[in-house]
Amino acid sequence: MRHLGIDYGSKKVGLALSDEAGTMGFPYKILSNTPRLLEELLALIKTEKVGMVVIGESRNLAGEDNPVAKYAKKLGEQLEERAHVPVAYESEVFTSIEARRMPESHEKSRKLRVYVPVDASAAALILTSYISRTNHG
Repeated sequence: MRHLGIDYGSKKVGLALSDEAGTMGFPYKILSNTPRLLEELLALIKTEKVGMVVIGESRNLAGEDNPVAKYAKKLGEQLEERAHVPVAYESEVFTSIEARRMPESHEKSRKLRVYVPVDASAAALILTSYISRTNHG
């Protein structure tokens, strides 16, 4: 089953897709957080035959919801209701920091001059973390 990972932000929303077997997340793209976001995600879920959505759970270091958390949860509720897919939440603490490190340290990316947006990389980390945790533990 293909999974969609979402790194929700107030301006940009990073997306990741898993392979068809649902074993690992890969950066996909970034969408602007506009009033059309829900419709764009619904279209993507249909086109890519997504069977599950994983949204980064936005919390601060004290474990409390960040200001965007309620909007991310609302998006999750809307996706469940309109796309009829289950939505799970996965901690996103440090994913953007880790994602910023990835392109710089990845030798192949530097040589090929491949640009992987940080928000999409963070979504892939969130998705892969969820998949790893639920498949192996």
